[in-house]
Amino acid sequence: MGIAHASLKLDNPKRPDLKPLEVESLADSGSLYLCIPQSVQSQLQLEATSQKAVTTADGKRTLCPYVGPLRVRFENRECYVGAVVLGDEVLLGAVPMEDMDLVIVPPLRRVIVNPLHPNFAEGPAKRFVIEE
Repeated sequence: MGIAHASLKLDNPKRPDLKPLEVESLADSGSLYLCIPQSVQSQLQLEATSQKAVTTADGKRTLCPYVGPLRVRFENRECYVGAVVLGDEVLLGAVPMEDMDLVIVPPLRRVIVNPLHPNFAEGPAKRFVIEE
């Protein structure tokens, strides 16, 4: 499939006094989580709320800090997620991509807003039926 990148703005909604970070991320639909390096955690002063056991591409299981909340912005989209502190670059996983309704375009090696829903994110939600 190749490598795809996305320019993101990351910020800590609990600390509006801190300037958002503009980062280039590696998009990986095979990863669930947003992964951030420890330097991003420090700059945004994100608190660890728990830990996640993750399996990396080489098959190793690692226990990593899980921090948040974190606001992620891409073009006209945003979401609020937790992030796994792992690695040396930002990795945009499937959960934030689905939340913002983004798609990877392999020939362009880019992430784009879903062209079927250009104005706002769309996605399924469980339908509740209220019986009277």
